[in-house]
Amino acid sequence: MATDRGNVQGGPDPEATAGPEGTVPPERVAGGEMIGLRQGMFGVGGTGDTSGYGRLIRPVTLPGGTPRPYGGWFDEFVDTLADALDAVGVLFDDAVERVVVFRGELTLHVRREHLPVIARGLRDHPSLRFELCLGVSGVHYPQDPGRELHAVYPLMSVTHCRRVRLEVAVPDADPHLPSLYPVYPTTDWHERETYDFFGIVFDGHPSLTRIEMPDDWTGHPQRKDYPLGGIPVEYKGAKIPPPDERRAYQ
Repeated sequence: MATDRGNVQGGPDPEATAGPEGTVPPERVAGGEMIGLRQGMFGVGGTGDTSGYGRLIRPVTLPGGTPRPYGGWFDEFVDTLADALDAVGVLFDDAVERVVVFRGELTLHVRREHLPVIARGLRDHPSLRFELCLGVSGVHYPQDPGRELHAVYPLMSVTHCRRVRLEVAVPDADPHLPSLYPVYPTTDWHERETYDFFGIVFDGHPSLTRIEMPDDWTGHPQRKDYPLGGIPVEYKGAKIPPPDERRAYQ
């Protein structure tokens, strides 16, 4: 988590706190969208209070799309992907909600029904060749109605030594995504983990079962609305009380 060491020089660096999980006011992120407020975070400046609970209230802002030119190889990459999609009868603007360039990294926000065709184009086109999916990460934005759950796929081209990210948003009421297992078999366990912790359902996965929590566990513990304590745990016959029921040390 970024701190406000920049305050000594006259204020925090907006690049240190903006972005997909940033807390910069929307006027400081071009095209940003405010989805909620955070309270009691560390990084308060100007009050002398470093406890993290000093009346600090800041908006949660998601970045807007980045206009062209994107810079570097990003423009050629987007054009090549658009050609690859056009070859299979899919328009780039229908498949991609927006392109975001942040801190020198490119993220494509993809509509879920087009996720597999985009992944295949990125993998198979000779000028793209993103052969490796490095994992699947879940994100939960409970304040963003209709887009509460996000899945993020970092992809790497071993051939061209490049990286991009795919990000897909789904509503909590319909948390279904097409599995990328047929395109990237390495996502097998990664999709299971994201399902386990966030409840995102990857349709077409060969065995979408829990991978960390017990099979009969209720809920998804990495969601932001999941309780932080008060749940008893049993491990190999030993019963561990929840934190609020354990003994206190004097």
